[in-house]
Amino acid sequence: MITKDEVEHVGWLARIEIGAAEAEDYAVKLSSVLDYFGQLDEVDTEGVEPTYHVADIMNVFREDVVKPSLDQKDVLANTAEEKDGYIKAPRII
Repeated sequence: MITKDEVEHVGWLARIEIGAAEAEDYAVKLSSVLDYFGQLDEVDTEGVEPTYHVADIMNVFREDVVKPSLDQKDVLANTAEEKDGYIKAPRII
């Protein structure tokens, strides 16, 4: 069972304020979720093939085909600032 202290600690790690009453409530709810996972661990899955995707999709990728693109001069004409043939963007730190 998850304790109130563990819930408060997770809240502290996530920088979420959790009141005492909420911590008690979350402890009960999270414990029931973990109990359910425990039930799932007991299910016999011998011989069951793993499911990675619910739809039977083999390959959703298209062929990589080179197509003509915009001319560099046309692209640079639409930018606010350009340097040495490239779009210059503001530094973000």
